[in-house]
Parts: sequence; C-alpha cells; structure tokens
Amino acid sequence: MSTGLLSQVLEAHGGLERWRAVQTIRARVAMGGPSWAARGVEGLLADLDVTVDLREQRTVFTGFTGPGRRGVYTPDRVAIEDADDVVLQERHAPRASFGGEQWDPLHALYFAGYGLWNYLTTPYLLTLPGVRTEELPDDGPWRRLRVTFPPRITTHCAEQTFHFDESGLQRRVDYAPHVMGNRPVAHMTEVHKAVSGLVFPTHRFVLPLRDGRPAVTPIITVDLADLSVEGGPA
Repeated sequence: MSTGLLSQVLEAHGGLERWRAVQTIRARVAMGGPSWAARGVEGLLADLDVTVDLREQRTVFTGFTGPGRRGVYTPDRVAIEDADDVVLQERHAPRASFGGEQWDPLHALYFAGYGLWNYLTTPYLLTLPGVRTEELPDDGPWRRLRVTFPPRITTHCAEQTFHFDESGLQRRVDYAPHVMGNRPVAHMTEVHKAVSGLVFPTHRFVLPLRDGRPAVTPIITVDLADLSVEGGPA
C-alpha cells in the first residue's frame, strides 16, 4: 500500500479508522445518460434506494424493476426478488453473460451493483487486501495513484488511475470497463459532502476518452442524495 498520497486521501475522506467501523452505506441514487438507452435499459436506475455492505461485496437496490421488488448484487450472482424473498429472476456468473451491446435488467443490475459498491467504498476500497497502489509522476493539476485490483475484487478493470486534488479529495478515475467493451473513460467526481464523519462525492459523470482526452458530453451520470452511514460513531 502506498503511504504518502493514500494516507492524505484517507484523511480527507474521513480517516481509515472511521471507514473500518462502517457496516453499510445507504443513499438515493439517480443514474442517467445515453448509455442506458443505447443498451435498452433506459430509466431502470433513474430513482432507487441503494445499500452497500462494506463487509462483503453486496449491493441492494430497493424498487428495482418495480414497487415491492429489489435487485441484489454479489460478484457471483445477481437476482431480482419480491417483498417475500421470492426470486423472480437470477443469474449466476453474471460477468460471463456480457458480450453484446443490448442488456437486460440483470446486466444492468450487475454493472450498477459492482459500480456503486466501488464508488461508495472508495477510498477505503484502496486499502483492502491485495490492492496495490503506486503514486505516479505529476501530470496536470492533480496527484495520481495507479491502483491494481486483485481478481477477488469485482471492478471495472484490474488497473485504474485515481486523481486527487491538493486537499486529497477524489476528482477523477480513469479505467476501461470490461463489460462495456474495454473502451477507456474518465469518471469525474465532484460535489463532495460530509456524512457521519465520511466524505463522498455526490455527483459523478463519465466521459469517453479520445486520444487520451475526455470528451465533453457525459455518457453516464450518477447523483447521490440522502446518504447515511451505519456502524461506528455518528
């Protein structure tokens, strides 16, 4: 684990000990942008309650595909359940199901499930066993960490570059998501808010990278509201 920059980043977002005490994070999420319509799942994630578990890679969307339903993500299985825990649809080994441009609700559940788990647990995510970080030379206004994830952590791709401002707040992540054809993007993060001692960016937007430079128009947007944290001191 890299020390200098990562230590500053952890402190800027609430401190490692505070993150270690957390069990779950909840939020209201609105995901938009043209990518959803292009894949046939427009509006599916436009207004949902989401809960992520910091002790395991698990994300639950309340209201997914309709009232009284929920979508449950884990790395090896995604499922849509009703209020009585009856499984309406499920898919095992969901990552292996990607390959075409058109998605069904279970594809969207997998992508959004692991994505939001990553987003809401960062920067604590960068301290997990097997994650390697290395500070890169200066290149622009922000400091950068190259992060290599082990296979046990489900994420967009194994190697990603995180950008942080002078105060240590996350501002951007560069990656090439496998489930979207390995096309490189710049994922911007802003409007940071403090919640129960932790700091989260509440507005995110994803820009395609063209010749290494971000495009102007977002293909995905992610807005978070009503954040709450369970576990440890308030």
